[in-house]
Amino acid sequence: MDKDLVLISCPVVYRQGSRKGFWFIVKSEDGEGWEIPKMVARKGESSVRASIRMMGEMANMDAKVIEEAGRAGGMMTVNGKAVSKRTIYYAMIQRTGGEIIGFEEYKWLDYAKAVRKLSSKRERAMIKNARAEIDRWLKENKGKIGDDLEPL
Repeated sequence: MDKDLVLISCPVVYRQGSRKGFWFIVKSEDGEGWEIPKMVARKGESSVRASIRMMGEMANMDAKVIEEAGRAGGMMTVNGKAVSKRTIYYAMIQRTGGEIIGFEEYKWLDYAKAVRKLSSKRERAMIKNARAEIDRWLKENKGKIGDDLEPL
């Protein structure tokens, strides 16, 4: 991978409730809005692994990657130098979870509320893509996420 490329992984996490599903969003770092969580992949780490690690370490949950939900490119400044960045979003399903410890503020919202809360047009598109992937996966698996997930 290009050493001047920053790889950012974004888990778009869905949790099955007893009647409907919920989406995980966090307060943005600037505190101005809500966003999908983001994690910079470590050197030699895949973006998929970065999303799984983030949800394990910061959200204390086991989440399964279903499919890529989308990607975006751009530029950012690191140590005063302009570098390329690639942001990859992953549709994920929470399998198990406990107390969320690594995010100052977070919410589990139904799809419509999550879309309205997200500050970025791109992220609203990504949650829409993730929803389509999750719906497809649930249909193929007859709505069963797994025995290890308890409904809300």
